[in-house]
Amino acid sequence: MFGNVLLLLFLFINIYNDPADAQKKKETLLSEKLTQMMEWTSKRSVIRMNGDKFRRFVKAPPRNYSVVIMFTALQPQRQCGVCKQADEEFQMLANSWRYSSAFTNKVFFACVDFDEGSDVFQMLGMNSAPTFLHFPSKGKPRKSDTYELQVRGFAAEQLARWVADRTDVQIRVIRPPNYAGPLLLGFLLAVIGGLAYLRRHNLEFLFNKNVWAFSALCFVLIMTSGQMWNHIRGPPYAHKNPSTGQVSYIHGSSQAQFVAETHIILLFNAAVTMGMVLLCEAATSDMDIGKRKIMCVAGIGLVMLFFSWLLSIFRAKYHGYPYR
Repeated sequence: MFGNVLLLLFLFINIYNDPADAQKKKETLLSEKLTQMMEWTSKRSVIRMNGDKFRRFVKAPPRNYSVVIMFTALQPQRQCGVCKQADEEFQMLANSWRYSSAFTNKVFFACVDFDEGSDVFQMLGMNSAPTFLHFPSKGKPRKSDTYELQVRGFAAEQLARWVADRTDVQIRVIRPPNYAGPLLLGFLLAVIGGLAYLRRHNLEFLFNKNVWAFSALCFVLIMTSGQMWNHIRGPPYAHKNPSTGQVSYIHGSSQAQFVAETHIILLFNAAVTMGMVLLCEAATSDMDIGKRKIMCVAGIGLVMLFFSWLLSIFRAKYHGYPYR
């Protein structure tokens, strides 16, 4: 009888203590993980992870912190120029968070390079880089935890807005001063001022309608090609598939574009415009009939060829457009 009582008492103590011990072990493990993450962050704003670190500090519980990871391919043999550009912006975002007064252990930034963590790429089913993923502190990543790189671009400010949307952490991006723009503007004003000074006794060129027409035309071509969108969104110049090595200069979606794509559109629009100018000159010029015919044929050829190419790009991007 006494032995049974002792056995029951022993079982009761074990059942009572097991949850407490498990909770204590969980808190200890979480504290160790946080300490290690903070130590790595103190050395580098973006933590470099391989497969083991990813599984231990991101996938395995417990975890009460979010991790924003850039999956990339920075090794020279990968020839991923976009990865290098995205890495610069990601480093800028992580540094802005690390050295801000609001820095906490709520969010960490990390990167996984393909050559250091190819098993992670296989685990997540990734076949392109760069890719940005947010791993929330609770639960599994959702669709919105994958950053829409092709739509938003990889500018640090755009990444900061996405991080704020996913984690409620506001990061003010601090960029190093860039004097290239002011210097270029100053140089341009100096050149214009110098030309105006040299020709101060003959400023008829300022009243030349062809000069102003050409300037206005250049401005219109630049704006209609999508340069302002590039300036706001900061898209990559092109996209290279790390698996096949194929480079895409035209984005396949109507919701995004590459920088190279805007340059192509700019050249096509300029060629169509040149064709229209040649047709107008052929109809109104006083030159001999032979030269006017040549201008007319060249104008028709430019308009038909490059406008058809513009339509081809339009069809490639707007798949559901009712063309009929």
